[in-house]
Amino acid sequence: MRIGAHVDPTDPLAEAAAREADAVQFFLADPQGWKAPQPRADAEQLRTAEVDIYVHAPYVVNVATGNNRIRIPSRKLLLAHAKAAAAIGAKGLIVHGGHVNAGDDPQTGFDNWRKALTYAQEAGGFGLPVLIENTAGGENACARRLDALARLWDAVGEYEVGFCLDTCHAHAGGEELLGLVDRVKAITGRIDLVHANNSKDAFGSGRDRHDNLRGGTIDPELLVTVIRAAGAPAIVETPGGTTGQGDDIAFLRAQLEAETAVR
Repeated sequence: MRIGAHVDPTDPLAEAAAREADAVQFFLADPQGWKAPQPRADAEQLRTAEVDIYVHAPYVVNVATGNNRIRIPSRKLLLAHAKAAAAIGAKGLIVHGGHVNAGDDPQTGFDNWRKALTYAQEAGGFGLPVLIENTAGGENACARRLDALARLWDAVGEYEVGFCLDTCHAHAGGEELLGLVDRVKAITGRIDLVHANNSKDAFGSGRDRHDNLRGGTIDPELLVTVIRAAGAPAIVETPGGTTGQGDDIAFLRAQLEAETAVR
């Protein structure tokens, strides 16, 4: 299993080496901004690196909303980030599932997701897998709870999209982690990436605050069980910089290798 971390985008390969990571995830532009990503000087090094590359779309992207001033720029920005991620050899672009506004029909969010994917397809495609990530909060979210995720997948399943499972988001969003992988795969048929995070907050809190794997409110053994069951690459988005993330990667790798040795 490939294990890595979300890192500063300045020199991702150096960040990977410092953490002894097999993979890295980073932003290509301001995660809170609307600017399209610019070509990277290290694109060739990233394309040919032994380290697996993942890109996270900006947090502002929300293709589900009924607000056209956000929805239309969001789908354009998502496509721009996908093209830029493909240009550096990324294995996937992760994007949050988004939400509709209070009082809006949730179905409009799922329909808008389908329209966004149709828009991208008609523009030549993303160029790499887009991985929709479950989210922690919001009563109008398209990918917080599994019943909403099922409706979302009914709308987008025919397109070339994958799924990113965030363990902190699931816990904070009110989904029990025990058996979660099977429940998710029954809906999506796949888990392409795991965001391996503990949670600073309680089950069902709706709060998105990550903690290190052996900290927080989730039993570390349960986290390992979920990650092992997913059978997908794992990215830690945990605090503590090089030391904290490096410790999380080493812990997770040791736990998974110990299980393999027992078998």
